[in-house]
Amino acid sequence: MQSQAQKQQNSTSSLPFKLTPSDLVTQNIILDKGDVAFKRAEIKRYFNQTFEGYEKLFETLVSDEAFYLRPCSLRHPLIFYFGHTATFFVNKLTIAKLLPERVNPRFESMFAIGVDEMSWDDLNDAHYAWPSVDEVRAYRKQVQAAVNEFIDTVEFSFPIDWNSPLWPVMMGIEHERIHLETSSVLIRQLPIDQVKPHDWFPVCPDAGSAPENGVVKVPAGEVNIDHQDPAEYYGWDNEYGVHHAEVPEFKAAAFLVSNQEYLEFVEAGGYETSDYWSEEGNAWREFTPDKHPTFWVQKPDGDSSAWYLRCMAEEIPMPWNWPVEVNSLEAEAFCHWKARTTGRPIRLPSEDEYLRLREHSQALDHQGKANINLQQYASSTPVDQFRSGDFYDVVGNVWQWTQTPIYPFDGFKVHPIYDDFTTPTYDNKHNIIKGGSWISTGNEINGHSRYAFRRHFFQHAGFRYIESDAEVKTHFSTYETDDSVAQYCEFHYGEEYFGVPSFAKSYAQIAIEAAKTNADFAGRSDLKVLEVGCSVGRASFEMAHYFDSVLGLDFSARFIRIADQLKEQGHVLYTIPMEGEVMEFKEKTLAEYGLSDVAHKCEFMQQDAVNMKPIFQGYDVIVAVNLIDRLYEPAKFLREVHERLNEGGLLVLASPYTWLEEFTEKEHWLGGYKDEGTGENVMTLEGITEILGENLQLVDGPFEVPFVIRETKRKFQHSLSEFTIWKKSK
Repeated sequence: MQSQAQKQQNSTSSLPFKLTPSDLVTQNIILDKGDVAFKRAEIKRYFNQTFEGYEKLFETLVSDEAFYLRPCSLRHPLIFYFGHTATFFVNKLTIAKLLPERVNPRFESMFAIGVDEMSWDDLNDAHYAWPSVDEVRAYRKQVQAAVNEFIDTVEFSFPIDWNSPLWPVMMGIEHERIHLETSSVLIRQLPIDQVKPHDWFPVCPDAGSAPENGVVKVPAGEVNIDHQDPAEYYGWDNEYGVHHAEVPEFKAAAFLVSNQEYLEFVEAGGYETSDYWSEEGNAWREFTPDKHPTFWVQKPDGDSSAWYLRCMAEEIPMPWNWPVEVNSLEAEAFCHWKARTTGRPIRLPSEDEYLRLREHSQALDHQGKANINLQQYASSTPVDQFRSGDFYDVVGNVWQWTQTPIYPFDGFKVHPIYDDFTTPTYDNKHNIIKGGSWISTGNEINGHSRYAFRRHFFQHAGFRYIESDAEVKTHFSTYETDDSVAQYCEFHYGEEYFGVPSFAKSYAQIAIEAAKTNADFAGRSDLKVLEVGCSVGRASFEMAHYFDSVLGLDFSARFIRIADQLKEQGHVLYTIPMEGEVMEFKEKTLAEYGLSDVAHKCEFMQQDAVNMKPIFQGYDVIVAVNLIDRLYEPAKFLREVHERLNEGGLLVLASPYTWLEEFTEKEHWLGGYKDEGTGENVMTLEGITEILGENLQLVDGPFEVPFVIRETKRKFQHSLSEFTIWKKSK
């Protein structure tokens, strides 16, 4: 009988085509109709084109050693991103219960999280023993084979929507195409001697002087979006919903701002004049050593110097008629300078103004000829080359910064298997980019896409300025409206109902009392706690009253975002239902619970409890409350938890044992079923004791603690959680 690895290897070796550069130029796959056999083959080809095309990108590195360099201090080394896109497929198919087994649990923990400098990302290289490049290459082949086998065998029907078994595959493909772009930016930030040109990624040879820019009128109009699932093409959660806006008349620059036009700002001392920059922009300006765009390079040229442009894998004499590439803070500063020097209301466009410009110029009708989708070059091109109406490069060439922070449309919903795609960016710190760049493909160019980055980040992004007196909304309400998250905000920080005390505070006190009575902790003031399944953080903050440090982990980025916000800002706003559509607005602060002074002792990180990274070990107390009956493989968590405890350490475990196949397949239930052999009832505590008893000793319990969860003003869940406390004996 063949092993899983042998099956994967055999499947990979018989791919039905040889990849060519033109395969990276793709059309979006129609998902709402078609023939099953044809669509299966089409998605399989799209997957393999994407998977192998992404690997081609890394052939621009001169050696395997370059994989371990960090192009940006706020990002992992490239080896992480090389493994990350493959791990994404496995993790999402595992969460969706569609993959029979993991390919490499160690890699799927190591490469899972850490692509942005969110405070819950782990970007500390000291925590990682990165594998060799060849090991990751072999792993990628295994994953490719596993996904191909899944595509070949899965049953599906139309439409391929959020609930389709093929949606996680499409999600993985489009995720990898995003990283095709973002990894190309990181490669562009490596030292030039660590990269080499590649015939798959040619640089445009056309360069010259830039045309003089000017503004052209865009008439007033409406923006109407009603994008729902199922849709024609794959979409990310932030694209769906309803949005309407009336856009007043404005004037927009005919061309993207060119390197030559931006040079005026540089030579006018723009990087030395704080008045042109926002508070955030000045903080970045003082941090960066460059007093010019990051991808500009100045080299000696006789008695003077000359400007060059760093492309992805080579440096070329400055093409002054290409669009300048800057971050949002630089683009905003340029607009302030131009507004001051011209006396006109120059600024970046809003997202709605960009959409109005795109519709007015009919730019999507000309997309087939634009510098997008790798159909022209692997670099920018002159700003006056691709025209639509009175404007150029409305789509393509480089992304265009807007002044709008990303926010949810009405009706926004989070996809349950990828809740950390957008929600962490609803913080008024991530500005929307529109239009796509030369390497934007797939979902990025289907017309619905909404991508946003932190304002100091670099993409292949530039900008187009507009002239308008209209105000732009740059701060959106941070009231948490997600039903589940808001419910847990109330559960942790809301009122006490029916005389039942705060459950989070209660179990935090149970952990504290257990530690106080543990003889092995006598005289110690340096106790470390790990809370697995911390939700929105109340118990972690409460435990910080006694413990020296508390690390809260949760699988949901939505919950971690709230806990982290409370730590950093001290408050949370949320809405909870009263009845029907009538909502109650609430604000809660750490100060009102006496938690402000201890919050600094807490950290919060996103993590899969069943497949935690090895770095999470060496704890004196581990707290896992109302967790195990929501894990897809609870026995694995329990079998390994002792490895993360110090000798003499404690495990505080609790659950109402509400087993549901929605979360845990029945074969993985620890109890709550009849034994097939004897017909006897198997209770969860028996299953827990059988697993934990091998390495831990029961020192307290079982005992029950009540909790109440509010659903509406007149509907509540009243439950009992059974607690046991275990000790790792010396």
